[in-house]
Amino acid sequence: MAHHNGPRKKTRYKFKKDLRKRGLPPVSMVIQEFEVGQKVHVVVEPSVQKGMPHRRFHGRTGTIIGQRGRAWLLEIRDGDATKQVIARSQHLKAQKV
Repeated sequence: MAHHNGPRKKTRYKFKKDLRKRGLPPVSMVIQEFEVGQKVHVVVEPSVQKGMPHRRFHGRTGTIIGQRGRAWLLEIRDGDATKQVIARSQHLKAQKV
């Protein structure tokens, strides 16, 4: 039996969408703009594979530290380490104050 070790392993339920939310997200999620220092939640959008952050960061909150083309550069605490994550705007939600 083959052992798979890809970036989306163990995500059958983690990346599952609600019945009425299936399909592509609205355009408003694609054109979101964020400011440096703003807090955002990483909520992976499974229907968009480009710019998808690692499953480890799904549900985490990070701080915007810059932009890389169409994607955003985040700083997220992972245990004792601070990591930089690149994710497109479809996978990010602004934190409400």
